This record gives sequence, structure tokens and C-alpha cells, in this order.
Amino acid sequence: MPLDARQAASAPSPRSRLQAGLLQPRVLRRFIIIMALATFAMFTAWAVVREALVAPPGDYQVRQGDILLTDGKFAEAIERFEAALVVSPAHRGAMIGRAIALLQSGRLEEAESAFTALIGFLGTHLAPDDPTGRAVLAAAHANRGILYDRTGRHAAALADYRQALSIDAGAVDGPGLFHKILYGEAQPSTIAKRAAYLESQLALPADQRLLTVPEIDDRQRMYKP
Repeated sequence: MPLDARQAASAPSPRSRLQAGLLQPRVLRRFIIIMALATFAMFTAWAVVREALVAPPGDYQVRQGDILLTDGKFAEAIERFEAALVVSPAHRGAMIGRAIALLQSGRLEEAESAFTALIGFLGTHLAPDDPTGRAVLAAAHANRGILYDRTGRHAAALADYRQALSIDAGAVDGPGLFHKILYGEAQPSTIAKRAAYLESQLALPADQRLLTVPEIDDRQRMYKP
């Protein structure tokens, strides 16, 4: 056999060269990373599409609003909660989220109206066997109580705190571990603590009451089931 023919016969085929290249550690590692990223992107896209298409109307917008609310972007959060209410006017998560965002952005009159409307709505439509609805109702009373507290209406705040605790004390029993880590508060203020404090102060003569302690009052956080 001529030399050129023997060399051609012994030379690796294009397929063999491709396989050998793919088996190199650097190439193989790059291939694995690309495939992992592609798989992650596909699952993420599918989760977003499924959430938007399969979740109950308004849920997707409410989740967006919750994220914005946590980030302190109150105007954007209000827009998302209102978008949820367009597609689902009775969405309780959107109602309470919007009211909280209004309160946090300083739109107090609108916030009070929103909490009061939600409380009235739930009072009419809440079923006895609806624990989620009870939690939302308790949170609405608690948050309206915080609004009353901030605006000096302490007796009204105490009444709302008591109502919240009687409806669902567990829903307003204070921030969880994540909140404590996020805000660095080992013993954050709670509705029960604030109610007990207000009750003790309101029992005193008016000239002996200390109803506002800004460094403590500012640590009150909103409640959203």
C-alpha cells in the first residue's frame, strides 16, 4: 500500500477527532456549564409562564407587588396591586398589599380608607371556615391600628389591636426569624406588646401617660399574611 494511503487509513476520522475534542476536560467542563445554564433558564421561563397562566387571576401581580413592597418601592408596589385588582377586584392579597403600600408611602387617608374598606368587605364575605380570610382580617385590623397609633389616635389603635388578636392572634404574633435577621431585632415590637402597653398607659391620668416613644414605635412592622 502506498505511503499516502497508509497515512490516510491510519489518520483519525472527523468523527473521532470531534469525540476526542469533546472529551478534553476543558471542553467537557464548558459543555456541562452551558447545558446547566440552559436547563436553569428553561425551567425558570417555564415557571414564570406557568405562574402567569395557571395561577388564579391577580396572583402573579400580587407576588410582584409583594417583592416591591419588601424593597420599599411603594409606588411601584401600589401599581402592581392595583393591576391585580383590575383582573380580580376581590383579591384580598391585593387589597391589603395596596393598603400597606399606601400607609408606608405616607398616603394616610387613602390607607385608612383602604383598610376600612377591606375590613368591611371581609366582614360581609368571610366564610366561617376560611382561615386565610381570618388572617387577612386580623392583619387589616392590626395595620389600621398601627396607622391610628402613628396619627395619635391611641384608643382607636388599641381597639383595633384587640380586635386583631381576637380574630387570629397567630397571624399577628410578630415577625418571624427572617424578619429578625433582616432588621437585626431580636425582640421586635408586636401587636400584643403594643396593646398591653397602650392599655396600661390609657389607664393612667392623662398627664401621666407616655403614649409615643419614637425609637420604639418606629420598629413596628406591617402585617401581611
